[in-house]
Amino acid sequence: MSFKSAFTLALATVLWLGGCSTQAPPTLPTPDGEEPAAVLDAREIERGRASWYGEPFHGRRTASGEVFNMNELTAAHKTLPFDTRVRVRNLITGQDVVVRINDRGPFTKGRVIDLSRTAAEQIGLIRYGVAPVVVLRD
Repeated sequence: MSFKSAFTLALATVLWLGGCSTQAPPTLPTPDGEEPAAVLDAREIERGRASWYGEPFHGRRTASGEVFNMNELTAAHKTLPFDTRVRVRNLITGQDVVVRINDRGPFTKGRVIDLSRTAAEQIGLIRYGVAPVVVLRD
């Protein structure tokens, strides 16, 4: 066997064995005991930026016809049906809240959901005003 053939065979063997030894990293649960990120993806509706609205709209009618109450766990979304419940997770704080869609919006580019003041408080959004979130089926 020539040196070139032996070298090629050795290199192919090393590459083949090296490929067999690698394995995907294990999927570990999150510190708070929730499902791993890969499982959450199945529930994911969308990602984007969330904002909140409160006092200036408190007591006004929403697109669904009900009166907006900034102290309830509600939200505005452009397309989700009214009365849909979704979980909104703040990607900065890791906190989440379940809200009911009762209004339309937001109408600012790049934003995917507007939360009531109380919902925003529960996920630490008041401090930031706008934050990256993931919207999940609840």
